Amino acid sequence: MSNEYKIANWWEKQDNGKILCTLCPRYCTIGEGQKGFCFIRENINGTLYSTGYGRPTGFAIDPIEKKPLSHFYPGSQILSFGTAGCNLGCKFCQNWTISKAKLDESNSYYATPGEVVNLAKKHNVKSIAYTYNDPTIFGEFVIDISRIAREEGIKSVMVTAGYIDKTARKDVYKYIDAANVDLKSFSENFYHKITFSHLKEVLDTLVWLNNETDIWFEITTLLIPGENDSTDEITKMCDWIVNNLGDEIPLHFTAFHPDFKMRDKPRTPAATLNNAKAIAEIAGIKYCYVGNVHSIEGQTTYCPNCREPLIIRDWHSVLDNKLLNGKCYNCNKSIAGVF
Repeated sequence: MSNEYKIANWWEKQDNGKILCTLCPRYCTIGEGQKGFCFIRENINGTLYSTGYGRPTGFAIDPIEKKPLSHFYPGSQILSFGTAGCNLGCKFCQNWTISKAKLDESNSYYATPGEVVNLAKKHNVKSIAYTYNDPTIFGEFVIDISRIAREEGIKSVMVTAGYIDKTARKDVYKYIDAANVDLKSFSENFYHKITFSHLKEVLDTLVWLNNETDIWFEITTLLIPGENDSTDEITKMCDWIVNNLGDEIPLHFTAFHPDFKMRDKPRTPAATLNNAKAIAEIAGIKYCYVGNVHSIEGQTTYCPNCREPLIIRDWHSVLDNKLLNGKCYNCNKSIAGVF
């Protein structure tokens, strides 16, 4: 069996014969024949294997706005894929058929890192997105693909919850060019009860991305009615972003739809998204967007200096892009991003 899988990185043998996985802050202790919380890191004969390596569950060509990224090559196409499993347990997961599946329950097939990059080249896309489930858990696969992709001039994008160990993230993100990080709430109680993880480690990843890397990143918060959409919580979150990350990190508020274990919740009203956007702008955030709804105004990039609409969008489509060399065509102000 061991020949089928790749030996994992980031683990230690314990005195009791179990394995401590050090990839994410969950720090699973895994007995012989057992898997970690994520389903795809398994103790086989005293060695930890990444059983998700080379086992994508499907590919798609998407507009990069779907990730969502609004300031990283807007209007470009991206090759998206994920594996089975996840290291969070979000009750509202919108991709639960993938993230909550074990490999033997999902329609995965084998692909080498080189084959993934060749697929991107074949379709002439600018970037590869590690997405659908959290790419943290298939970090070895991410490293090998992103290394080859960089050599081929193809960008790599992490779509992640940011729940990763401090040491491991330096390895996983070594060849990453951009990320969208889900800041699922600004409440530790929400993180603990609804995602089975913790807020502090996610905030730490955001600060690390901002202060210690050149990776372009944006933030997404899925607003769930009655759970994380209060004016007080959104205000605290936006103030934290401005004070710790600056005012030019794009922030996306997206609409929830009932799914997985939270089917009793209603869809997010447009008014809730618009209220959150207004709070962000009052806090000083220069680029705030609404998602999972049709809203040209809420999805357009405006110049923070003269308020001229620069990148006009509807849903995931770019209708017009008036940027000139990354600057406002009207007042010449530089717009944060990679264009």
